[in-house]
Amino acid sequence: MHKPILLFISGAVLISCGKNTCKTNDKVVDQIKVEYPSIRKDTTVQDNYFGTMIKDPYRWLENDTTEETKNWVEAENKVTFGYLGQITFRDKIKTRLTEIWNYPKYSTPFKEGGYYFFYKNDGLQNQSVLYFHKKLEDEPQVLIDPNKLSTDGTTSLSGFSVSKDGKYAGYSLSEGGSDWQTIYVLNMADQKETPDKIKWVKFSGISWYKNGFFYSRFPAPRGSELSTENENQKVYYHQMGTAQEKDMLVYEDATNPKHGHYGGVSEDERWLILATTTGTYGNTLKIKDLSKGFSAPWISIVNDFKNESSVIDNEGEDIYVMTNINADKYRVVKINTANPDQKNWTTLIPEAENVMTGITNIGGKWFVSYLKDACSVVKVFDHAGKYLYDVELPTRGTVGGFSGKKEEKEAFYVFTSFNMPPTIYKYDTDANKSDIFRKSEIKFKTDDYEVKQEFYASKDGTKIPMFIVHKKGIKLNGKNPTLLYGYGGFDISILPSFQIQQMVFLEKGGVYAVANLRGGGEYGQEWHKAGMLEKKQNVFDDFIAAAEYLIEKKYTNPKKLAIHGRSNGGLLVGAVMTQRPDLFKVALPAVGVLDMLRYHKFTIGHAWAVEYGSSDTETDFKNLIKYSPLHNIKPGVEYPCTMILTADHDDRVVPAHSFKFAATLQANHKGTNPVLIRIDTKAGHGAGKSTTMAIDEWADIWAFTMFNLGMDYK
Repeated sequence: MHKPILLFISGAVLISCGKNTCKTNDKVVDQIKVEYPSIRKDTTVQDNYFGTMIKDPYRWLENDTTEETKNWVEAENKVTFGYLGQITFRDKIKTRLTEIWNYPKYSTPFKEGGYYFFYKNDGLQNQSVLYFHKKLEDEPQVLIDPNKLSTDGTTSLSGFSVSKDGKYAGYSLSEGGSDWQTIYVLNMADQKETPDKIKWVKFSGISWYKNGFFYSRFPAPRGSELSTENENQKVYYHQMGTAQEKDMLVYEDATNPKHGHYGGVSEDERWLILATTTGTYGNTLKIKDLSKGFSAPWISIVNDFKNESSVIDNEGEDIYVMTNINADKYRVVKINTANPDQKNWTTLIPEAENVMTGITNIGGKWFVSYLKDACSVVKVFDHAGKYLYDVELPTRGTVGGFSGKKEEKEAFYVFTSFNMPPTIYKYDTDANKSDIFRKSEIKFKTDDYEVKQEFYASKDGTKIPMFIVHKKGIKLNGKNPTLLYGYGGFDISILPSFQIQQMVFLEKGGVYAVANLRGGGEYGQEWHKAGMLEKKQNVFDDFIAAAEYLIEKKYTNPKKLAIHGRSNGGLLVGAVMTQRPDLFKVALPAVGVLDMLRYHKFTIGHAWAVEYGSSDTETDFKNLIKYSPLHNIKPGVEYPCTMILTADHDDRVVPAHSFKFAATLQANHKGTNPVLIRIDTKAGHGAGKSTTMAIDEWADIWAFTMFNLGMDYK
């Protein structure tokens, strides 16, 4: 929707102000009665999937521009915020969140074009501010402050890139959380904006070459820009000082409109590197020798979509590529561009026992990041690929970075864990020595909490790791309120990280658990592929087994257990709450993929077919219909207390998923457990969300969760 959604409307009372009581673990808990808005159900809408008729009575909610949809959203938000408003400790949670959230937050410094850059948020600024200085000891200056670009803090800085000579800085802005971006350019000499402006950019970087940059864009959408399918992405070159209409088309593939294309330039600006994808996994690689001009032929490096490969550096005609071709957990290969056939590749750093997650060339050494049981390990190799030593890390956790240049000896990285706020280290590549550069000063005693990693058996016997965080000295009596989080997909690893919003739950005696499910990237492609396509049920089995383990080990019980996941994790929550509604008291599916039969028909959804499969094929349809959350809601079942979270500007997982799921769940479940949907306005899939909106959202999440788990908040 283009207009902000009002949270309340006048008219009939939609929520009863009375309260009932229910018994949870021998504690009497107030229960707020809910009356849901009436909704039109169109039973004539149905589709024929290979002889199986599937009804879709709330399909009209997919249209995000109609008055009927807008009115339903307003009515649902009135119910939700009316319910939340009756939780007496909601404001106390918000006050506490605001208090502990208010500390300076820094990014790792990075050096480009002769300048150091870093992001900083003073504490409660809606958006982080970008600073720069020539030397680390100089007083930093503000370069871009997104907080001055909108009164409500919903304009975010979504991309930034500096030309090699330091003359220009390109940056992209996103409005209201949308994936759509507009690129602007500053002169670094005076920090003034140039006339250059690039529109309809999405899933693209800004890669500088001489007096311009490469970028990827889609055609202007026909219809709703927040739901229309994104096709025909093309790579362009923009010459500074010219209008976008005159930009040079560098690459397109009209025969494959759903393919995505990303163009980037090597650090020495010799090679243009083109990565093409059919979806979220697998890519081809082509390169072009820019020293021979834009008309030089493309050289094919990888020509199928079966694996992941990325160029990490080059040395003249040799390029270095990190790839999982013939290496499930990745390796680094050296490829001569004159003889790029795979039989001529030379392995520089071979596949190891642990999955390789990244590599950087700093100070003439390779800094290679690995994951060992979902925790970071950093190993250093010389330029010839000989192992030298490990970088010593503070504890088990996650490294972000490294940031540095191959011709310099200075690097930066950030380290974090569940009970360790992000700490930035300055690293000497010659001495292999780390010194604290910046440390977070938070108003919270993290030493009072412990982090454990335990392994449990899934349904098929596979061992799954899970992090468990709680106060020291907790009693394993089966009565601890617990939040279980998971994701399990897209080769994405869920790693230890400090999240200030979790501290409100932990300090009140809560247990926070994170299960590293199959489908993620924690153990390489075998782990990923064990949780995708026809094996997706493994992910749900892993999550259910995590809940059962927490109950078996007396951390909690089903009346004290909440589950949370976002995006693909929202699918996870939707699937397990419909498969095992008896196992959880609270379910929080956020920005979830919940209609598995139609997800590919909106924005970039078609790119996920490599992960999920598509209902356009019979085999995939038969698999998807088994677990699609929307299609597995059954009448007369008591489902957990549910708060579905979405946003009106989510143009990645469109809010129609959540709308239809909420309407169907409200119409079918029995009992007094509330089924609510909280719809943010001028917000998207999550990136760029303002601090104000984030605190509001988490205050509501914790109020809903704690209230329904029977927790006291004093």
